[in-house]
Amino acid sequence: MAMRRFDPRQAQRGPQIRINQRIRVPEIRVIGDDGEMLGIMQTHEALRRAQEKGLDLVEVNPKADPPVCKILDFGKYKYDEKKKAREAKRKQSVVEIKEIKLRPKTDDHDLEFKTRAAHRFLGAGHKVKFTVRFRGREITHPEKAQEQLDWIVQQCEEIANVEVRPMMEQRTMTLMMAPKPAILQKVAQARAAAEKARQKALQEGRAAPAAA
Repeated sequence: MAMRRFDPRQAQRGPQIRINQRIRVPEIRVIGDDGEMLGIMQTHEALRRAQEKGLDLVEVNPKADPPVCKILDFGKYKYDEKKKAREAKRKQSVVEIKEIKLRPKTDDHDLEFKTRAAHRFLGAGHKVKFTVRFRGREITHPEKAQEQLDWIVQQCEEIANVEVRPMMEQRTMTLMMAPKPAILQKVAQARAAAEKARQKALQEGRAAPAAA
């Protein structure tokens, strides 16, 4: 079976990855295509194993001693990495709005429970929309809903700003809160650290940690 060769034009689009005959070192640590650690072996032997499976030998951690290489389908690997990068970028750019529904007669315990949920959402970088729906004659006492929302604002003021103040739309009063810039910065740093850990795990042939 003829060895599939890496197209050099692929490397021009990003950091160069050594693959197949481009791996010049005599000895490497090898990870099988199923993730199994095959140990240290001569590079030509690892190439032979990759060739027998119709796959590529790809250097995933050149800084290790000896370098770590993995047997895999390089075309599929590049496609999957680009797909993951696009998905990560999409998640970073999309602001999710969480909705918390209330009633004018929401009791204190339930109100505290829902406020804690709002704290979790805001702390994770999401906006939160509070919705109070009125039924029947409840609409004649909007001040009760206003008091609830004012209390929520006080409880969340350390981590969030009011984006849209309480306002009435037909039989619904709404409030929108958004995380403060410092919270968004922490969330971005945490996501960056998680992505770095994921990339390191992939380089070392380990299972990547779950996305944040």
